[in-house]
Amino acid sequence: MTKESFAPDQPGVTVRPSLNHGERRGVARPNILLLHYTGMESGQAAESWLCNPVSEVSCHYIVHEDGRIVQMVQESRRAWHAGRSSWQGHDDINSRSVGIEIVNPGHNIGYRDFPDEQIAAVIELCGGIIDRYGIPIERVLAHSDVAPGRKVDPGEKFPWKRLADAGVAFHVEPSMAQGEGLRTGDRGEPVAVLRDALKRIGYGLEPGDEFDGPLKIVVEAFQRRFRPALVDGDADLGTLETLQHVSAALFGCKASPESV
Repeated sequence: MTKESFAPDQPGVTVRPSLNHGERRGVARPNILLLHYTGMESGQAAESWLCNPVSEVSCHYIVHEDGRIVQMVQESRRAWHAGRSSWQGHDDINSRSVGIEIVNPGHNIGYRDFPDEQIAAVIELCGGIIDRYGIPIERVLAHSDVAPGRKVDPGEKFPWKRLADAGVAFHVEPSMAQGEGLRTGDRGEPVAVLRDALKRIGYGLEPGDEFDGPLKIVVEAFQRRFRPALVDGDADLGTLETLQHVSAALFGCKASPESV
């Protein structure tokens, strides 16, 4: 076995080594599972790019649309997939995570539903990784969660409920309530409470009482993950109620939608 090759961490997957990796920094083992889409025209092109030293990007696994799984970086190593990112006050998400790229052209090329075979493979892979490291399901995250505004993957078509039903992701039923809530330009205590609630979940926000551009970006990321039927950055009643459900599930909060 050469220095570049390795035995797969997940039984039954194919190995195609990428040289784009390094030592994990400050953590001994991953505690986040981060899901992406490839955002390229084909799975083969994405796989080749993730293995190309010129790209300076990689991930641990790629899951093709037909369900084939290829491992490119050992789970013990720091793959280069998250970029500039943060969660719950920690940056360098690459050191803290295992990254899975899921083949899909993405929003700029032709975003489409994820095939059943592909999602079944993602579920099996996630289950193995969660079991190996004891990763809590609430730390199975979207790239858009840790890099709001910069990234939107795996996007609003990704079937988080199906993963949750299989025990490998966190999900709440989104509220479809209609009605005005908070929006850009609003100020006051309700905005401060909204910011605090999103920050407590993990999103990178500074304290304040203004509904500004950064808050709108984070609300969009929250909607894309938890209320994907309408992603517009306005914290309408449905968004606020969904945030209440997330907070209650994670922390036992019983606040009203108006106060999150």
